[in-house]
Amino acid sequence: MDNYFKINPDQKGFFNEYGGMFVPPELEVEMEKITDAYYSISKSHEFISELRDIRKHFQGRPTPVYFCKRLSNELGGRIYLKREDLNHTGAHKLNHCMGEALLAKYLGKKKLIAETGAGQHGVALATAAAYFGLECEIHMGEVDIVKEHPNVVRMKILGAKVVPATHGLKTLKEAVDSAFQAYLQDPVTTIYCIGSVVGPHPFPMMVRDFQRVVGIEAKEQFQEMTGELPDNVVACVGGGSNAMGIFTAFLGDSECRLIGVEPAGRSFKPGDHAATITYGKPGIIHGFRCYLLQDDKGEPAPVYSIASGLDYPGVGPEHSMLKDSGRVEYTSATDRECLDAFFELSKKEGIIPALESAHALAHAMKLAKENSRQSILVNMSGRGDKDIDFVMEHYGKDYGIDTD
Repeated sequence: MDNYFKINPDQKGFFNEYGGMFVPPELEVEMEKITDAYYSISKSHEFISELRDIRKHFQGRPTPVYFCKRLSNELGGRIYLKREDLNHTGAHKLNHCMGEALLAKYLGKKKLIAETGAGQHGVALATAAAYFGLECEIHMGEVDIVKEHPNVVRMKILGAKVVPATHGLKTLKEAVDSAFQAYLQDPVTTIYCIGSVVGPHPFPMMVRDFQRVVGIEAKEQFQEMTGELPDNVVACVGGGSNAMGIFTAFLGDSECRLIGVEPAGRSFKPGDHAATITYGKPGIIHGFRCYLLQDDKGEPAPVYSIASGLDYPGVGPEHSMLKDSGRVEYTSATDRECLDAFFELSKKEGIIPALESAHALAHAMKLAKENSRQSILVNMSGRGDKDIDFVMEHYGKDYGIDTD
């Protein structure tokens, strides 16, 4: 594994057969400029020093690893959380947003453009734009704007312009479509800061590299706490940035089982889930090749998840490669399992998780029941402040909570 990050991706941005740069010629020129800049600037002492200073003094890194004592005692296994919910803005997204915005600053860009599903990437990028004094435009599906209202308000307070995506299902895929179209209008003075390990090269690589800090910290912290490595490392997977962030540190440790958890939604009928790796097949979306949920015509299929940040028909190309190699296992959790985990962690540990992160926790709870002697490290990728209004309105009474 010593050369893993030097050879993945290759020079053309491929992780084996996945990834690449499938974009219009005019955009390919800009992507090449970003790639060249990233390879040169990101290795410089000045860039690295500034990013480290931001992480320590602005983001509040390192985030801790926490042992869930009450939950573990009840279920049997030993459940630990990497507390990315304590990262500034409440999720892991700021790790790559500050890196992308810093790169934009070095490139002389004036404006940041991005999509967002659950709103955490939008909030993080709006935060980064405010920090660096840049303009910010966030594209978000109309459905998600209603569902994730608290994050929409946060973005506006931070100075970002929120643009509704009004076509199709009006969720994450459509937000990406809208953001790409806006970026194509002026790729010279703007930069599209993709919110996950997806999109054309170099973004899957860049976002992964900026998120590696999660795994580096978690591995050192876990060993310090327990004297060993975790038996299982679990993370939710939509596009897959938080999962790649924590998995990267353990790829060479065969004793660590790595598990990505996708959204099984309401059922496995088409349009009722977003379990891309489980039910998809290779295809191209938004400028890159990956496992993709497709309809009969080979177009991206409709998807659904209770968690807005996971309802994407594609997945990161590196995840696609790791699925084929067998190094990472991919499974899924239903909406109901996600909600059970959401309320269980809240009541047992005093931590309200993001619905995205609750998918990973749901599977970790299963593992704990099945393997009472094993340790499970979960990437708690975000906090649930953004979800509480939606959850209480639609599911509070189901869990015996007075919503009046």
